[in-house]
Amino acid sequence: MDTTEVRRAEPADAAELTRLRALMFQEMGRDMTQLDEQWRQRNIAHFAERLADREMFAAFVVDKRSDGIAASAVGWLDQHLIGAANPSGRIGYIANVSTDVAYRRRGYARQAMTALLDWLGSTGISVVNLHATPEAEGMYRSLGFREPGGRALSLRLR
Repeated sequence: MDTTEVRRAEPADAAELTRLRALMFQEMGRDMTQLDEQWRQRNIAHFAERLADREMFAAFVVDKRSDGIAASAVGWLDQHLIGAANPSGRIGYIANVSTDVAYRRRGYARQAMTALLDWLGSTGISVVNLHATPEAEGMYRSLGFREPGGRALSLRLR
């Protein structure tokens, strides 16, 4: 594995995070016609705003040797109801783990994920959720992710 410096993303990284998000959607077989310039601009603004909230949102990135970002992992804290096993009510969520095609198979996604998990752990939470693609499931399992207990269900309202 190539060891490279991982850093916390800043609002100025919003365009690159959006580029990697679009790449991830493309690789997942999503309809790319919906990812137009308006979508891109909305995502850049959204990332810039969320990255400014350093208490609840973080992204960790590995820079390319030249311009841009080679890999990223994005996560945030969701506020749920408090419980005996979760007195803060906070739960972590990870999304948009993506690596530029030219930089794959070097361990960059794992490095970004590890940094993100360290940040999430530093907040005192005990649960982190994510949705895995089949290609990334092995990496997530090697980091300790398992199926949740109970029957997870989901309903799309739109």
